[in-house]
Amino acid sequence: MPKIYTHEFKQSALELLNDGMTQKQVCADLGISKSALQAWVRDSRLREHGLEPSRDVEESRAQAAALKRIPELERENKILREASAYLSQANLKLGDHHPK
Repeated sequence: MPKIYTHEFKQSALELLNDGMTQKQVCADLGISKSALQAWVRDSRLREHGLEPSRDVEESRAQAAALKRIPELERENKILREASAYLSQANLKLGDHHPK
């Protein structure tokens, strides 16, 4: 039977990771498996993006794929915002020049 950890215990493990400890160190110090810690990290990332972690295998796979896609989409959005800002500035400069 799998061991049940409290929410506070899981949060403590995640805080240790955020403070710079490696997963290997956290697992050794707290006596937990790497797979358990990785699941807590995944669940935390899902919640950060407004998703509730699923225990359904297919839905869990879809959520994992979404987590992998999010950084790529964020990079694309940044590029589009920068391009939009650049083009807006270029249009403003063109608008200032009135041909005779």
